Amino acid sequence: MPYRVLSIDGGGVRGVISTVLMQRLAAMKGLEEWASKADLLAGTSTGGLLALGLASGYGLQEIRDVYEKESGDIFRPEPVDPLGVHRVFRAGYDNAALTRVVKRLFGRRKLKDLKRQVLITSFDLDNESPNPRTRHWKPKIFHNFPFRGHDGERPAWKVALYTSAAPTYLPTADGYVDGGVYANNPSMCALAQVLDDRWRGRRDVADVVMMSIGTGTALSYVEGGRHDWGYACWVRPLVDLILDGTTGIADYQCARLLGDAYCRLEPYFRPGVRWGLDEAAQVPEMVDFARKWGPKELKAAAAFLRKRWMPDHPAGAASSTTRRTIPGAGRATARTRAVRGRRRRR
Repeated sequence: MPYRVLSIDGGGVRGVISTVLMQRLAAMKGLEEWASKADLLAGTSTGGLLALGLASGYGLQEIRDVYEKESGDIFRPEPVDPLGVHRVFRAGYDNAALTRVVKRLFGRRKLKDLKRQVLITSFDLDNESPNPRTRHWKPKIFHNFPFRGHDGERPAWKVALYTSAAPTYLPTADGYVDGGVYANNPSMCALAQVLDDRWRGRRDVADVVMMSIGTGTALSYVEGGRHDWGYACWVRPLVDLILDGTTGIADYQCARLLGDAYCRLEPYFRPGVRWGLDEAAQVPEMVDFARKWGPKELKAAAAFLRKRWMPDHPAGAASSTTRRTIPGAGRATARTRAVRGRRRRR
């Protein structure tokens, strides 16, 4: 039986796009329970909320309702500053509404109480070491794997805040910020965790099957061959550049390591469309986009799920007669792309 990893990117309110894509897969014959078959749920930021929600037993429609009904409160501009001038000096939104939502969703659950294994990325701004020579900031991966150093005692609602504290959008939470600063796509973190020698249930790479789902990407580029820019010019594109860069490299690495045991769904928006992490008013439009996007890509993803994710499915049992032994073999048959021939330089 494969070890199944579901990895979900960060992206703020665009998490509703990921949710609708998962719903569309679940609406296909024989795939109604595909998401509940995941052994590990990995997520960053909004993907972390999705992962924690699924691991807590919530259905996809219940999670989608949170995006459609609560996003406006979470990302509500201050009435005294509608132009957002205060964001030059402080976070754009407080996290009071988000705190209420995650406390209601997860209650007193700790990571150890969740029904499945989870991996949630965040970044610790200060490890608070008493030794000045070892005091520093560092990436932090919260998980409930049963080995030394796990985070099973951590309240799920707090981890939800930690992974969602996107710099400039929301304030830090207990000294943690959004894991998107280093792993907006947590798929490679998840793969490394599964292969960790400290875990008694450690799997070989040949046992791992991964479905990675993005939150949608704008068609971004910087025109021209030379840019002698300083802080003021780079500040606007730099965040998107870093997020897209880390997302793309994790995709590349997992594709090479897992071959046809890896599938990625990442919609690209139409030219000129840029939905920000906090654009709650655009959630209905995002839902409409996700409901219509990529029928061919969804069909290919469904075929992947039947063959590799659910080998006991009749279609999977009939087609899965060989086992991949060479990383990278047959990769193109399983992975899906948002736009054929899209520009991606590696």
